[in-house]
Amino acid sequence: MSYKVYNDLDVWRESRTLVKTVYDVTKGFPKEELYGLSNQIRRCAVSIPSNIAEGCGRNHTKDSIQFFYISRGSLFELETQLYLSFDQNYIDEQTLKLLIERTTTCKKLLNGFINYYQTLN
Repeated sequence: MSYKVYNDLDVWRESRTLVKTVYDVTKGFPKEELYGLSNQIRRCAVSIPSNIAEGCGRNHTKDSIQFFYISRGSLFELETQLYLSFDQNYIDEQTLKLLIERTTTCKKLLNGFINYYQTLN
């Protein structure tokens, strides 16, 4: 059974909010990071809701869950890149805390959704 209405999922909506915040924050990064860390962070963030949507579009539970795990991996990758941005003084501690809280929320929602999705088969 496939969950087709991905845009009704809290995890998908929350990850879109995370993407918006990431784009807003990375606008303030130095110009020399346009094709470096800034671009990598944005691509990673976009990967999160994209893989959730793609997983929901798959016909087999195993395929779907693989995309959800890819999304989860992107959350951990994004979290690391945020710490690296803080280390380079591109973001302050308050911004880091906000973004880490949002990634943590997405991780919890995604883990819950993966657990739920596994029971559908």
